[in-house]
Amino acid sequence: MQITKLSIVIPAYNEGPTIHLILEKIKAVTLMANISKEVIIVNDCSKDDTESSILAYMQANSGLNIQYFKHAVNRGKGAALHTGIAKATGEYLIIQDADLEYDPNEYNLLLKAAIVADADVVYGSRFMGGNPHRILFFWHSIGNKILTFLSNMFTNLNLTDMETCYKMFKTKLIQSIKLEEERFGFEPEVTAKVASIARIKIYEVGISYYGRTYEEGKKIGMKDGFRAIYCILKYNLFARKVFVKPNTNSQL
Repeated sequence: MQITKLSIVIPAYNEGPTIHLILEKIKAVTLMANISKEVIIVNDCSKDDTESSILAYMQANSGLNIQYFKHAVNRGKGAALHTGIAKATGEYLIIQDADLEYDPNEYNLLLKAAIVADADVVYGSRFMGGNPHRILFFWHSIGNKILTFLSNMFTNLNLTDMETCYKMFKTKLIQSIKLEEERFGFEPEVTAKVASIARIKIYEVGISYYGRTYEEGKKIGMKDGFRAIYCILKYNLFARKVFVKPNTNSQL
């Protein structure tokens, strides 16, 4: 598949202090093979100055293709991703958090798998390779490993980081999948659903990770971990294995 455009989907909630910084990083990235960028920001009814920060950045940087959408009520990260995914027009799309935990300079690591191997899905793993990783919470790392292990056990994949933000998909593929989770259950749900597609090609590459503390704005907590376990069981054991929307072809 020829790739001319990468859609970058950014769910944003109360990210006023950092949203312009991540947009600057995205703007500075030169994608391989002359691939252009489409930035899709979905403001999930932020209570701070996220919207004014985004609009000010858009006005000052008209050369960067930014599409801005907002929810009238707070619905959750997953719901913001659903909105952004539906609006994407690039051949591939990648998920980018609005904070500074992940480095847009590494988009090309994931794009290489798409270009060279025609990957359908590429995960950026925080737990493989020799890239920098900020040292933070022991129990978070254990929790991530447990969730990835449980997910792998049911999907029969050998991922090292199911919970990673950096997931790249063929756009038509991810748009063809019926997604339900509106909050932090998105990661195990989408992993279960792509794993159920016959002959799908999933790759994983090592990435950097510059994690935040709770004081710096990190939002995920223990209850989200329990929700992830529930979603692993729900979408691998109890849900019907019919995840593709009607009248679509998952292998488009």
